[in-house]
Amino acid sequence: MLLNEGAKASSFCFHTMNPDILQHSYEARRQHLRSKFGRKKISALLVTSLPNISYLTGFHGSAGVALVGVSKSLLWVDPRYTLQATEQAAGVEVIEARRGLLKQAASWLRKERIGHVGYEDATLTCRAFSGLQKAGGPRIHWVAAGGMVEDLRTVKDAAEIEWIRKAGKLTAQVFEEIRGKIRPGVRESDLAAEIEYRMKRKGAEGAAFETIVASGERSAWPHAHPSAKLLKENDLVIVDLGAILAGYAADMTRTVYLGKPSARVRTLYNKVREAQERATQVAVEGRLTGDVDAAARRVLKGSKLEQYFTHSTGHGVGLEIHEMPHVSRGDKSRLRKGCVITVEPGVYLEGFGGARIEDTILVTDGRPEVLTPATKDAWFIS
Repeated sequence: MLLNEGAKASSFCFHTMNPDILQHSYEARRQHLRSKFGRKKISALLVTSLPNISYLTGFHGSAGVALVGVSKSLLWVDPRYTLQATEQAAGVEVIEARRGLLKQAASWLRKERIGHVGYEDATLTCRAFSGLQKAGGPRIHWVAAGGMVEDLRTVKDAAEIEWIRKAGKLTAQVFEEIRGKIRPGVRESDLAAEIEYRMKRKGAEGAAFETIVASGERSAWPHAHPSAKLLKENDLVIVDLGAILAGYAADMTRTVYLGKPSARVRTLYNKVREAQERATQVAVEGRLTGDVDAAARRVLKGSKLEQYFTHSTGHGVGLEIHEMPHVSRGDKSRLRKGCVITVEPGVYLEGFGGARIEDTILVTDGRPEVLTPATKDAWFIS
């Protein structure tokens, strides 16, 4: 068993950071949000998405409702989270809600006579919104304003970038350490468990998603769950992993081959790698995300492999493992300095296996920065 072999804790503390960088400017984020109110013709935004609440206040609990108003911001939490919210939420009035979060938020809005209030229509269920309308009364005009916070989150500030950079470095380091343990006779699930164990030993809060280890014919399943299958000689093995630090995720995939690769395996791997490199080069400030996707597909099309690339080329990464912007075919989102995205083309051949290479990328005003710097050269283990 891999876990019995032990894992040394890193001598580098991934939580060490300049105190100035650690200070997330939550008020600056809220002020930026307020500057968008005029476009929606609202006086306040009721925030129900937990990642958005975390982004705007610093509160990381599993239940809460926030309100960003023109002059003040509030956070309603149930009694389980009162102390935590008081400590974590920066510059926000914390209110303990004993009669339901949405009901008390709506009652406060009604009492304050705030007429036009935005709400996150992608988060609320029909039943919850109906209850909100009832509690708020007829004088509140509710405006669907979903996506306002998500748009702000697309461009990361210095503190966010530093956390993702640290998470990416930790992720890459774990892969480099376990690469030698990818060998015939090891179970996929054991390898995945070892990866997540080592991430926590190095200071990660946990895995950003269930670690993927898929070998042999199962490597043609883009999102295969680790199984009890034993890795075998001449297997392609896809390893998709990512750590979380301070709530921020990294995402990385590497493909290895167990044995001496045939010409077909070499072509498959090299073309996926070329597609990933070409697409990464296009991920610069001002380009459309659809251009990044197209760059990867052009390489694969030239080798008649495009039809086996069955998903988009990437996605945004931050407080959520999948967030804006989408990096997909024809997408018109324009990359901005500070965007963090993945670039992850893959080719999946039924009955044979698959290959995917993925990095988390920071868009700069120059060359993109790869935040998951694990090797792609030593890809076969013989």
